[in-house]
Formats: sequence, structure tokens, C-alpha cells
Amino acid sequence: MKSTSLSLIAGTVALAAVTGFAALTAPGDGGEAEAKTAARLPVERSSLLCPSPGLADLAETTYTSFTPAGGGSGGEAGKAELQKATSTTADGEKKDEKKSEKKADPGKPVVSLKEPGKPAIAEESGSGTPALVGTATGRLAPGWTTQQTTMVEAGGSRGLLGVSCTGPDTDFWFPAASTAKSREDYVHLTNPDDTAAVADIELYGPDGSLKSDTGEGITVPARSSVPVLISTLTSKATEDVTVHVTTRAGRVGAVVRTADEKTGSDWLAASAAPSGTLVLPGIPADATSVRLVAFATGDDDADLTVKLIGKTGAISPVGNEAIHVKSRMTAGVDLKDITKGEAGSLLLTPSKGGKNPQVVAALRVVRGTGDKQEVGYIPATGPVGARATVADNRDKGSVLSLTAPGATATVKVTASAGSGGGEQTVKKYTVKGGTTLAVTPPVPSGLKGGYALTVETESGGPVHAARTLTVTQDGIQMFTVQTLPDDNGTVEVPTAEQDLSVLDD
Repeated sequence: MKSTSLSLIAGTVALAAVTGFAALTAPGDGGEAEAKTAARLPVERSSLLCPSPGLADLAETTYTSFTPAGGGSGGEAGKAELQKATSTTADGEKKDEKKSEKKADPGKPVVSLKEPGKPAIAEESGSGTPALVGTATGRLAPGWTTQQTTMVEAGGSRGLLGVSCTGPDTDFWFPAASTAKSREDYVHLTNPDDTAAVADIELYGPDGSLKSDTGEGITVPARSSVPVLISTLTSKATEDVTVHVTTRAGRVGAVVRTADEKTGSDWLAASAAPSGTLVLPGIPADATSVRLVAFATGDDDADLTVKLIGKTGAISPVGNEAIHVKSRMTAGVDLKDITKGEAGSLLLTPSKGGKNPQVVAALRVVRGTGDKQEVGYIPATGPVGARATVADNRDKGSVLSLTAPGATATVKVTASAGSGGGEQTVKKYTVKGGTTLAVTPPVPSGLKGGYALTVETESGGPVHAARTLTVTQDGIQMFTVQTLPDDNGTVEVPTAEQDLSVLDD
């Protein structure tokens, strides 16, 4: 047999290994193999990165890890674990970790998930809690999610801070950040890999790029986390800033922690990829202030129509029916108490006759008044798609918002078993086209501990979703909002066929 034939056989075997399966057939009459439609298979590996809470000595953080049942294939049990990363400063030096000496060995998982369908919970306290780096394999990988929720009862970082731990990537957009004097916003960069990553941070205000000499070439050591105070990257104090994080080497998880002297703290997750049509779901009914911040990432200006999708349909906010966003500039619009006591979602679409713009956006939402204000953020998000999950739900305090900007849709909502006991509950909802349905989600029967909510689109759509978690503390409705984009628990895998005619001399 010729060496060429051996190489071709090896290539075919390698392809079969990559795709996970291969159909072995005899050559047809014409000696050509017919291509088959690609299949969707469950992913076999997932990665998540949780930022360091790093807030105050009184901070109490809960991690809730969960994988939906029935998403995996085969019999491989796999594992899903989150371990402590090394905390470093922006110049690469390790932080003083004396405060966290009492904590567990970094080699021991902080939270370990044992089975699909039942969440695992872990708790950490104090300001020395580091970032977490995690991997899930086997049947625990498809749809794996972890919620990090931190309660800070008092001080400048007061608030209920929640974030769905992110997967690593190379490009993130964060509208609604700020370098104003009343704000203290940090970009948290976490590297999951065994080699260093190098990241760039660009800032954009209402007049364009904010000059910075220190935002380039930030080294994030292997399996480490670096917090960067945004206001140190520029000398200009600006209320509305868009943060763009990219990597020139490696990949990172990125999220922004915001803190305001009056309204408290929360995490700002990245906006969905730039698009002309954006949905920002889950504005609480009692919001006292809503601010829209948008940024045009392309070379063209963006003219967008603004609509609030409520319980009965869509309305145009008086005086803010449209927004003009100049190319590579940040635009902010105060929508005030736009919901008027009725939960809703914001829909941005290209104005008629305009070009299809590329825009990212986020909402800064405030509830309460005076010294009892609390802030939360809602980034533009993709649809639920086949399935999406949010963890850390409790027996009280959750509201699930479902928005169908186009066609009417039916979704199935599964409340998982509780972390300490209870049985899952399933309920279906119909969301009329052009409306937002805000519901108290189902609770597992006999619930003990926390639980997860999984939303699946059964017909119609698309549907965009968000979960608001509220905990009342000292008369303040502390809250956080997490969006529910598709969990990408499956991946398209091409079918490989072996053509034996390549063995002919």
C-alpha cells in the first residue's frame, strides 16, 4: 500500500474522532460518497469563569451550579467543578491574600456538581474571595450554568450583585459603564487557560474614543484574574462609557462590576453581539429610573426606533421614540419611569429607510427613591432558542419575564429539584406576539434550598427572557437581573463518510 493511501486513511480516522462518529459505507457506482446533513449533538465540554466578588469584609457570596437533565448523550458521567483562580493586579503582581488564608485549599473545588437536574450550592464570605475557573465534561457539560450572587448589606458596595458566570471569549462590549466621580467601575478579566492572555481595553464616550495609554497589553496570567479600575484608564470623567475588551493573545472571561454612591452595586454583563435589532428584556414594573446606553460599533451612524413591549403590546415612549447613535460614539437616553407600574422589555429596531446598523446596548435600572435606591443592569440579549437556564432561584423573590417581539410563542418552564430536596415542576406559558409576560415562576414541590429555572421554546417565537431576583434588606428592595440567552448546549457536527475509493492505486 502506498504511503499516500496510509495518510488518507489516517486523515479519515482523525475526522471520525473529531466529529464523534463516522458512517462507513462502500463506494457508490460513481465512486463518490454522498454528504449528509450535519447533526446537532450535545457538547462534551464547557468552561465557566466567575469574577472575584472582592467587595467588602461583610460580603456573602452564594454559588449555584446547575446542568439541565436530559441534555447529555452516552453514559459518560463527567464532572463539573469550579476552582479558585489566582488574584493579581493589573501589573501582574499577586494580591495580598492574608484575608483568605482560612479558606479551602485552592486545589479543592469550591463547588462541584454531581448530577444533572439538581443544583449544587457553595458559600464564601469576605473580601478575599477569588475568581473561579471551571470546566464541565460528559453529561454535565450541555447547558452547564453557574450563578454568583453576593449580598453586601451596607457601605459603598451595598447591594445584591448577581451574574451568570461567563464562558471565555476574545471580544466583549459593555455599554452603561462609567468613569463619573460617583462611580467606581472595574473590568474583571479572568484567564481559564494554562498560558497567559493579553487583553486590550478601549473606552468610548459621547464624543468618541477616550484616550488611554494604560488600557493596552494587559497581561492576565494563566488561571488568574485581574481587576482593572476603569477610571484609571482615562483622565476624563464621563457618565456614559462603552467598554470594549478584546484579546490579542489567548482568551478571557470579562464582566464589569459597577458601584455608585447613591444606588449601590451590581454586575454588568456583556451585551449581545452588535446588531440592528436588539431586545433588552425584564424591566421591573416598579422601576423609578431607566437609562438606555447604546454604542454604534460600525462605520455608519445608527438611527433606531425605541419601543417598550408591555403586557398588552408595544408603545413608543413620549419624547424618546427614536435614538440617534453616531458611529463609534456612546449615546445615553434617560427613559425615567418608563414602565409606569407594568413590567416590560425594550425593543430597538432600525428606523425605516435607514441602513442596518451595528449596535450594542444596555439598560441601567433603578428601583426605589432617596436613600433606598438600588441599581441593576440589563444588557441586550439573544433569544432563549432551544433552551436557556438561570440558577439561584429561591422560594420567594423571583420574577420571570418572557418577551415575544414577533410571533406568538409557547415555552416550557422547568423548575428543577432543590439543592436540598424537592421535586421538579413544569409549567407552560403562551406569550402573545408583541407582548411581555411577567410571571412568578413555578417552585419545586417540597423545595429545600435553591433551584434553577430552565426555559425551552416549544413553538413560535423567538422569545427573549430575563429573571429578576429580589431580596429586601433594611427596607431596600435589593435586586439583580440575569438574561437567558440560548445555552448552546448542542453543537452542529458534520457527518463524515469514508470513501474507500481513495485506497485504489
